[in-house]
Amino acid sequence: MVFSSITFLFFFLPAFLLMFYLLWKKTKLQLLLLFLSSLLFYFWGESLLIWILLTSTGIDYIVSLAISREFDSEKRNTSGSVKRRKLWLSISIVANLALLGYFKYFNFFLENFIAFCSRTGLDGFIPESTAKIALPLGISFYTFQTMSYTIDVYRGKIKATKSFLKFASFVTMFPQLVAGPIVRYSDIEEQMNNHQLRLDDFVIGIKRFIGGLAKKVIIANSLAAVADHIFALPSAELSTGLAWLGITSYTLQLYFDFSGYSCMAIGIGRMLGFRFPENFNFPYISRSITEFWQRWHITLSTWFRDYLYFPLGGSRKGNLITYRNLFVVFVTCGLWHGASWNFLIWGLSHGVFMILEKVPALQRLDTLPRVFHHIYMLLAFNLTLVIFRVETIPGAIEFLKALLGFAPNPTTWHTIRELMQNNILVIFVVAIVFSTPAVKNSINYFKNIFARYNNGLQLSYLLVLSVLFVLSAMSLASGTYNPFIYFRF
Repeated sequence: MVFSSITFLFFFLPAFLLMFYLLWKKTKLQLLLLFLSSLLFYFWGESLLIWILLTSTGIDYIVSLAISREFDSEKRNTSGSVKRRKLWLSISIVANLALLGYFKYFNFFLENFIAFCSRTGLDGFIPESTAKIALPLGISFYTFQTMSYTIDVYRGKIKATKSFLKFASFVTMFPQLVAGPIVRYSDIEEQMNNHQLRLDDFVIGIKRFIGGLAKKVIIANSLAAVADHIFALPSAELSTGLAWLGITSYTLQLYFDFSGYSCMAIGIGRMLGFRFPENFNFPYISRSITEFWQRWHITLSTWFRDYLYFPLGGSRKGNLITYRNLFVVFVTCGLWHGASWNFLIWGLSHGVFMILEKVPALQRLDTLPRVFHHIYMLLAFNLTLVIFRVETIPGAIEFLKALLGFAPNPTTWHTIRELMQNNILVIFVVAIVFSTPAVKNSINYFKNIFARYNNGLQLSYLLVLSVLFVLSAMSLASGTYNPFIYFRF
């Protein structure tokens, strides 16, 4: 089940919210309802693979309690206690990474092993039959979420909760389960312990949810049809103009799809009395790849920063160690996104850009006008995004060649116009505008000028949201193109 579906919008979510609010001030029953509803939400799409989610949850619940008991012990500072804490943490990390590795990377390693044996004449080592391992939805997200909890308990940043219901509700919470943001227990610990429902939070949540739904359904889905059509073309039919239209459409689709889902998750969380961290901050206005990762999928980049980059030494041990750490982080980031060589190369390419931006000699380029920095970032992001989008390396190379002007066909306006119908052209322009803070800043500016008409402005805003919701629902009901990007993750 996904947020952008009729089943979720008109059946699951309304029924859940009604029952949740009928249990007003009955926190334990609300958490039980949230936990069971989240299991239903996940089971709807993944069926018996739900056991992986429950296994990960159970392991980290037990491990965190064991670590916490060592902290509470009178001998907590002895070498034996420290070793036991490390042992329990190791069990959590190994168990979680083993589940993630098997279900996400087994097929990748097996395919490469078979290819290696075939090329080196070791055919006798190739298994006679192999079974494809299904990729559980959201496994990358909830694995990182449960690992962050255990690590934070180990570091003494938070205290392990004794309530399995509270912990399980945190891990399985359906708003952020399959597509983030990656919520840490420390983000919502106080809200879990002193849970409150407020009418203003509910209203804000609805607004955020509808805004995210419109991003996903009206903008992202429309641009997805253009991007998918162009990326599906044989390389012999590509032109430079088509290639740039394809990658630009995909760049905008990816942002509005991903940020739209994050907005919907944050909105639902707010309706339930939880404040999830923001996940996007207009990344396409960045002036470097470094700044881009401070604005894009913020909960993932900060996770890598706090749980991998800093433990490796961060930037505290000289330039070479810093470059090594960035390399490790972005190779891991690439593999986190998917088990294939193109994701690995994509992550590595971003790591290379991050390293180059930290080279002292190249930092002199910071004196160039800002427009050049923006152009550099957008070019670097779009070119590397080809590797992210195209599933094969040869296919990515052919597409990159077309972008760089080595396309087999000349660009014709007629071909582009066939794809860019008037409605798509309007959405394309709207997407570009809304990928910047221009509209947000304008609204804040006019709010101050027309403060006396605040009620009228609020009414107008609600009217716009109502129209967006109706248009989104109509689009979904009509069965228009509605891809789900996160199946790849």
